[in-house]
Amino acid sequence: MVLLQLDPFLNELTSMFERSTEKGSVWVTLKRSSLKSKVQKNKLATAGEAIEYRCLIRATDGKKTISASVGPKDHQRFQASYATILKAHMTALKKRERKDKKKSAEIEKREGSSKRPKKS
Repeated sequence: MVLLQLDPFLNELTSMFERSTEKGSVWVTLKRSSLKSKVQKNKLATAGEAIEYRCLIRATDGKKTISASVGPKDHQRFQASYATILKAHMTALKKRERKDKKKSAEIEKREGSSKRPKKS
């Protein structure tokens, strides 16, 4: 796994999405991380220092894995670029079939009332 800077990460993520348009998937995970070991975190906590948390982003297409770390200062810029990339490459999603509950209930009522024998 390679820890990249933000711009190369976004470029590589775009190329991953383009490679997987015909067949395949891209998995992206985001996780809060301080990029420090537990021992270092415990030392900072006992000393009373604040731990700076970052966002660790990983992306894989099954063959190649890339990652990047985003700090609080760069988060807004990264999120805007990431959203643009996602919107551009989510064209292969299938439209969900929605059944209208009111229409299906009305149809069932009509079919049910016509099949029942009338009482005299």
